[in-house]
Amino acid sequence: MEAVLCCLPLRDTQEQQPWLTWSRQDQYRVVLRHVAGPDLALQKRGPERGQRVRVPRVEGDLVDLEGSVLAVRHNAQETTTGRWEDVTVPILPKDRDPRLITIRRGGSLTDDDHRLLAAWAAWCAEHVLPLFENAQANDFRPREAIDADRAWIKGAMRMSDARKAAFASNAAARDLPDPAKFAALSAGQAAAVAHVAAHALGAAAYAIRAARAAVPAEEAEEVRRRERDWQREQLPGVIRALVLDDQERRNSICWNVFDD
Repeated sequence: MEAVLCCLPLRDTQEQQPWLTWSRQDQYRVVLRHVAGPDLALQKRGPERGQRVRVPRVEGDLVDLEGSVLAVRHNAQETTTGRWEDVTVPILPKDRDPRLITIRRGGSLTDDDHRLLAAWAAWCAEHVLPLFENAQANDFRPREAIDADRAWIKGAMRMSDARKAAFASNAAARDLPDPAKFAALSAGQAAAVAHVAAHALGAAAYAIRAARAAVPAEEAEEVRRRERDWQREQLPGVIRALVLDDQERRNSICWNVFDD
């Protein structure tokens, strides 16, 4: 009765976003969207009540196979962290926007615009990177993720290596205060743009969260707006309309950080 983790061939799952649900009664659900790496699926039957199964750890919206965790089937909604909540991965929508899928994968995004999105994501992540570096001066993984993004743009790094840098930056975020954590996750999202262009908005969203988390609560809204506006000022004209429309469409799964 074990749930079996299966890594599907990338070419067969490039645009898939599996929603994996077992049993309407017990609400056991693991949601793994298209992430920086081959899509993943849990096959066969869900576990018995109380049975533990190993599932991937989700860092932001990137799946970390090596950091897999134990989950428990929940009628009472228990989870690995105490109380279960449906694991809905933020940032990436269930239905992918073809404008953010490259032409070679069946969408309409040109390679030039893909690189522009990656460059913008790097700017967003770098703008808040001091929040991480001030807390973790000897950890260079988020900086290396941003560098990987820019190296991929220049054709100096393979997509798969940029993806590895994304995972490393996400790992750097663990167990840190929110400003540093979100800054590292922003850098991870930026590096992941090489694989999935839609991660550009994730870099922006986490950067806003980092900036907002670094100030007192009474200043958070003003800082959110200021960071959002700064990001928009950096948008190249060619992709500006696309990104602004994407922000409106995905705002609700990006913690509403793009509210006007």
